[in-house]
Amino acid sequence: MKGANDKIVLALVGASSRGYIIISNILQLAVNAHVKYVCDVDDVRGGKIVEDVNKLQGFAPQKVTDMRTVFDDKDVNTVVIATPDHWHALATVWACRAGKDVFVEKSICLTLEEGYAMAKATAENQVIVQCGSQNRSGDYAFLARDYIASGKLGKIVTVKSYCMTPDTRGWIMKPDSPVPEGLNWDLWLGPTESVPYNVSRHKGWMDWWAYSTGTQMNDAIHVIDLARMVLGDPVPRTVYSAGGRVIFDDSRDIPDNQTVVYDMGEYPFSLEASQYGDYLSKTPNSIRFSEQFPVWNTNSTRIEIYGTRGFMYLGIMGGGWQVYGEDMKLIAEKTGYLPDEAHYRNFIECIRSRKTPNAPIDQGILSSAMINLANLSYRSGKKMLRFDVETGSILDNPEAAALDKRTYRKGFEL
Repeated sequence: MKGANDKIVLALVGASSRGYIIISNILQLAVNAHVKYVCDVDDVRGGKIVEDVNKLQGFAPQKVTDMRTVFDDKDVNTVVIATPDHWHALATVWACRAGKDVFVEKSICLTLEEGYAMAKATAENQVIVQCGSQNRSGDYAFLARDYIASGKLGKIVTVKSYCMTPDTRGWIMKPDSPVPEGLNWDLWLGPTESVPYNVSRHKGWMDWWAYSTGTQMNDAIHVIDLARMVLGDPVPRTVYSAGGRVIFDDSRDIPDNQTVVYDMGEYPFSLEASQYGDYLSKTPNSIRFSEQFPVWNTNSTRIEIYGTRGFMYLGIMGGGWQVYGEDMKLIAEKTGYLPDEAHYRNFIECIRSRKTPNAPIDQGILSSAMINLANLSYRSGKKMLRFDVETGSILDNPEAAALDKRTYRKGFEL
């Protein structure tokens, strides 16, 4: 068991802005910690991160291209994975097998198979894996869960969740072109199919099934995961998704509008994920760091939980929650603050204590499964899927089950 003064030697894999936020916070919050590596397949990326980390710790981390360099270094015991989504599962499995503790950004995996491989690697190597589902570290989330569990909301009868974030991007598929200088395109592709360089893939990776769960669903994982947490982490029996390219008439396969219905057994659970409506907006920082609440009816990332005795509005990323009853009488409420720092503190604490983190891999894969199942329903012809949580398998739909199986290139096998 690590003690409070044991050194945390960090590496950042994926020199994204989000990755820097995570690793710099861990560096500043943890006692006796330093960053040894910043790893990215693009030589152009990461330079400023190296400079900023140098200022924070007094010496510069090494800049490397191949994450296997990081995993082979026995000095490194903690890795932050902030690559594009198609690398999350394999990078986590490699890190776990190398004995590293891991913070992995959402969405943590692109298939059900990947999720279970991550859970297996975590358990077999007895490492700590914290998923980037920071709402699970919010005080307001714990209190919402306790309120619902107490029965004060009554019997839960339906749940509605929303990730309706406006997007005005046009999209044109660019032609293939030479690989930019300094970019290792082979390593960027990693486990996915080898294809010529294309800036629409490289810079717009969330628009491709090969690299992501889709622009909207990548964000919707937050509302799905928080809703699951406060409801006691249920798992669906069936999933149905409809939608399509409604806002943008272009050649992307990723839908810009999805409606998903999950059968949770005792109640239905719906998700609206869309890119329209400038009248909708996420909770602003002025509320995330205050004692105020969002304007619920135009909040684009809200959860509505309906019980027989009242209903709850619940916001992600510090939106807090309010419970209303008959004639919109306010029954209970709790403001919330952005839980990022609390989530990093929890990860550090678990590295030291070896306790299960707030966002453990098993719940991460089940929340990701709800997103992946919705996409598989849509991609297999908008058909209802039946899910067996005991075996982690899709029942009675060979097409969807086949879509869930990724082919990994040689040298990048899961």
